[in-house]
Amino acid sequence: MKFEMLANTKRVLMAAAFFGTVSLASAQTDKKETAAKAETAVTTQVAVQTTPEIEGLKKQVAANPKDAEALSKLAVAYQNASDWNNSLQTWLQISTLLPEWAPAYYSQGIAYQNLKNNESAKAAYEKYVAMVKPEEVEANKKNLAYAHFFIAYALFETDKNAAKTHIAKSLQYDPSNTDAQNLSKSLNG
Repeated sequence: MKFEMLANTKRVLMAAAFFGTVSLASAQTDKKETAAKAETAVTTQVAVQTTPEIEGLKKQVAANPKDAEALSKLAVAYQNASDWNNSLQTWLQISTLLPEWAPAYYSQGIAYQNLKNNESAKAAYEKYVAMVKPEEVEANKKNLAYAHFFIAYALFETDKNAAKTHIAKSLQYDPSNTDAQNLSKSLNG
């Protein structure tokens, strides 16, 4: 059992190396669009679409619910189909299976954000920021920059000092981000 969990963890990490760029890149959204979405409470329901890929991965996961690699691929497939509820549920499963795997929390943040649940998105991003290990920072700079930006944006009205800390971190990871620069000016001006 322990060996199977270790093997699953290794498979997910290998998948992360291969698919990580794809899953995190697909989770990464345009900052201006995200900020606009965070400001606008849109209640439009999007029709959930399934794909042959999703159906195949669902069967694979049903056959082995602890297959972290298949779960990760399924979560990404749901994201690509903009099925945020199922994407979120799958990322939550992955976090239960691999509680130390930071990218799952980042992707939860993206899903929550798309579901217009900004408070849960903020909490997921905070968890992601806390989970990234020092040796992983370099590979995760773009996502860390975005996570800190979103947290700062969420704290803008309620805790300006914490927001300033997060926006400074965001700019440390991505100094060229104009949205973060503008938020920093608003916070410090």
